[in-house]
Amino acid sequence: MALLLIRNDKNYTPWIDALKKADSSITVVTPETVENPEEVTMAVTWKAPQGSFAKYTNLKAIGSMGAGVDHLFDDPSLPKNVSLTRVVDDKLASDMQEFVSALCLNHIRNLKEYAALQAQAKWKPTSYKRAKDVTVGILGFGTLGQAVGNMLSAIGFKVTGWSHSKKDVEQITSYSQNELDRFLAEAEILVCLLPLTDKTEGILNTELFSKLPKGAYLINVARGGHLVETDLIEALDNGQLSGAALDVFHTEPLPQDHLFWNRNDITITPHIASMSNAASVSAQIAENYKRLQNGDELMNTVSIDKGY
Repeated sequence: MALLLIRNDKNYTPWIDALKKADSSITVVTPETVENPEEVTMAVTWKAPQGSFAKYTNLKAIGSMGAGVDHLFDDPSLPKNVSLTRVVDDKLASDMQEFVSALCLNHIRNLKEYAALQAQAKWKPTSYKRAKDVTVGILGFGTLGQAVGNMLSAIGFKVTGWSHSKKDVEQITSYSQNELDRFLAEAEILVCLLPLTDKTEGILNTELFSKLPKGAYLINVARGGHLVETDLIEALDNGQLSGAALDVFHTEPLPQDHLFWNRNDITITPHIASMSNAASVSAQIAENYKRLQNGDELMNTVSIDKGY
């Protein structure tokens, strides 16, 4: 029996070392080192090239190395009748909390504007908003969204959340699936933390932007596929949105000739809001591998029907 690692960047060493530390009895292989594909019963991956799993005929489970699982469904050759899992990690949540909070504070205190003024050696104080006077709406109010909402609420922001069903979170107003318009009408800062599915792809579009308060600010830390890029440019140009912070894109790395680079009203970061760390998640991967061998229920399973 063996555990297979497949990454698009082939950065395997930290993952092999961490898994060996978590459980030295596990045989860990990569596509380059595997000798007998039939021995592989579980794979853990991050954006594996399409078709990567075809020769591993005894696969029973495939896990994502991160919280996101949309990359698993991108491969039409994904084996049928396998269990899918993801990583759940407190460090991922705290990283996202800090990142989104920083972006919200950066926006209301005009820090990007001051950086531009500094480059011009200009001293120009501007008015600002206070957190208590700003509503942040979190589009995708699951585990990660609730963690982000709790920190924003603690800072002083008014926070709302939208998800398939209402959530009971102290000091945060939760909206359910059929209350999207009410949710959007209040969101002066909109944070997208949705999973990427057939239903959510392209959800950040002209229709949605038109339902936000005039001059709202967009933060997308979910997936590039949620955003219709031309609609964002239009909303920025006509003033419906005052700006955007984007950490995810349709094509990554973002091409050097992409029109986003030259927009002063768009903040670009290279998909670093929350990154899986091998040392912090290897124990749960090793535990799932052990459970698989023993025929026990796996942790953090993914619904194939829902896509998350």
